Amino acid sequence: MTAQRRVVAEVLNGEHVHLTADEVHARAVARLPEISRATVYNTLGELVSLGEVLEVTTDKRAKRYDPNAHQPHHHLVCARCGAIRDVHPTGNPLADLPDTERFGFTVSDVEVTYRGLCPNCAGA
Repeated sequence: MTAQRRVVAEVLNGEHVHLTADEVHARAVARLPEISRATVYNTLGELVSLGEVLEVTTDKRAKRYDPNAHQPHHHLVCARCGAIRDVHPTGNPLADLPDTERFGFTVSDVEVTYRGLCPNCAGA
């Protein structure tokens, strides 16, 4: 693993991390000043291809990168500031979709996004 790839992986480490590519680049530059934007974008693309990082689009804003790729979860998104949190509700969302609403599809994945206001925006 190159130093550049290691820095990108370190920047993505943590709970509730959903950074844009530009945010990853800015944090990576703070650790490794010579890292290029192209290297960050290429590394993110490789990590997504390998299934190590999820590419998340919750609205018309920039794509975000979620390192929580190996634990099924949904997202809670603030409609005002765009803050994102991982949530792990109990139950099986596939079970909530009746056979009559599947239209013959074999469903393999579910993406659920809850929207609302975070505590900071709700208090403002």
